[in-house]
Amino acid sequence: MIDRMSSDFLGSDQRAQAVVALGGGHGLHASLSALRHLVDDLTVDELTAVVTVADNGGSSGRLRGEFGVLPPGDLRMALAALCGDDEWGDTWARVLQHRFAGDGEMRGHVVGNLLIVGLWELLGDHVDALDWVGRLLGAKGRVLPMATEPMDITADVRGLDPADPDALTSVRGQVEVATTDGVIAAIALEPPDPEVSPAVVDALAAADWAVLGPGSWFTSVLPHLLVPRLRSALVATEARLIVVLNLEEQAGETPGFGPADHLAVLSEHAPDLAIHTVLADRRSLADVDPAELAELEETVAALGARLVVDDVAADDGAPRHDPVRLAAAYARIFAAG
Repeated sequence: MIDRMSSDFLGSDQRAQAVVALGGGHGLHASLSALRHLVDDLTVDELTAVVTVADNGGSSGRLRGEFGVLPPGDLRMALAALCGDDEWGDTWARVLQHRFAGDGEMRGHVVGNLLIVGLWELLGDHVDALDWVGRLLGAKGRVLPMATEPMDITADVRGLDPADPDALTSVRGQVEVATTDGVIAAIALEPPDPEVSPAVVDALAAADWAVLGPGSWFTSVLPHLLVPRLRSALVATEARLIVVLNLEEQAGETPGFGPADHLAVLSEHAPDLAIHTVLADRRSLADVDPAELAELEETVAALGARLVVDDVAADDGAPRHDPVRLAAAYARIFAAG
C-alpha cells in the first residue's frame, strides 16, 4: 500500500528521535542536510552518520595511499552537511569543502581532508579526531567511519568481455566499480571482516530510526550491509529502517535499474534485513511505467515494508534531493511510525 502523505510538518508534541544515517558521498550529504533541519526543529535529538571508507580516488585516494589512513572525503562531506545555517556553520562548511587550485602538488587536495588526516596523526584515534572536527564546526551530529581500516570494493561485472558478454569480470576499487561499462552482478569488500568502532554499534542500538540511502547503490549504500559487525548491529537494532530510493538510475552503477531493482539488489545482499519504510519521490515515480510501479509495490510488500511517496526532489530538474522537502518527509515518517 502506498502512503501518500500530506505536506505538513509533524506537530511539536512528538518525542525527539535518535537517528542513524548510513551511506556516503553526495547521497549521505543530502540526507544529513535534511536531518540537520530536524535537529534544529527538535524533531531529532541525536543524529549519527555512519560513512563508507572505501574511496580510492581524488584527494582521498592520494592521502590514503601516502599515509595509509582511511579515505577522509566522505567523512568530510558528512561533517560539512551537519554544519549549521548561521555564519559560523556556513563559513566552516565552505572552508572544509575548499579544494586547492594551482599547478603544484597541493592541486586537488581539499582542506577538510587535510584537517582530518592531521588530527588522525596527532590523536591516533579515528573517532576521537572526527569528534574534535565536529566540535570545531559546531556540527549538529556525530560522524563515524563504517570501519576503522581502509577498505576496497570489488565487483563481479558482466559484459566487459566482448568474446563472452555473459562472463563475469572482477573489478577492484570504488572508482573503478562506480564507472564500469558493464553490469554489476555482486560486490564484496576487502578485508571482508574489518574492525567496527563500538560507537557505531552503540549508536544503532540506541536509535529509533536508521536511514539507508540515497546514494551510489553499489559503492555507498550496499557496503554497509557487507561489514559483518555492522550488518549484525543493523539486524539486531530495534530502530526502524528507512530506505530512500534514488531519483533515477546512475550511469556505471545502476544503468537500466528501476525502483524495484534497487530493492531487489539490497535484499539479495542482506536478506535478513528488516525494512520499515521505503521512501520514493512522487515525480520520479510519475515517469515510471505502470508495470514498474506495480513491481515496486509488490517488492515493498514482499519485504514487509511500507511505501511512502512524497515530494523530495529539487525543483530545478537536477536529480538531487531537496534538503527541506526531504526533512519534511522524514518528519512525517517519524510521526506516523
